Amino acid sequence: MSLMKLVRTDSNNPAFRDLTRKLDAELHARYGRQQAQYDRHNVVDLVKTVIGYIDEMPIACGCLKLIASQTVELKRMYVDQKHRKKGYAVSLLQALEAWCIELGINTMILETGKGQPEAIGLYQKCGFAITENFGPYIGNTNSVCMQKQLTSSTTTEIEK
Repeated sequence: MSLMKLVRTDSNNPAFRDLTRKLDAELHARYGRQQAQYDRHNVVDLVKTVIGYIDEMPIACGCLKLIASQTVELKRMYVDQKHRKKGYAVSLLQALEAWCIELGINTMILETGKGQPEAIGLYQKCGFAITENFGPYIGNTNSVCMQKQLTSSTTTEIEK
């Protein structure tokens, strides 16, 4: 695994925009027209964003959307296909969790689709638990919502 450089930025970063275009293309290929109902929830502006670079090329991203004073929603988590299964998603999640703790945030929530068992598995390995659907996902049977309580001792560790 090459060392991934993690950079804190915001959602206006051009590399973030490029990576999320790839993410959207994958989601539309996987879910088809059904994905359109989620697109409006994926608009993120000026939120705290982390981008992962290998050899100056952006390969991963994720961002935090403030939901309440101590709760963020993990959004737009993505690792480029040719860099998957190398631990980069876990490293990215660690960086996002550490940023939350620095900001005094103690709860991270997320939504993913039932059609993404690899994402569900990753989040469960990283300490997230399935919870009731929240916000715009209430009543949506294709959504899987998850939650994790954050403390400096519960940030994600790489499992071998």
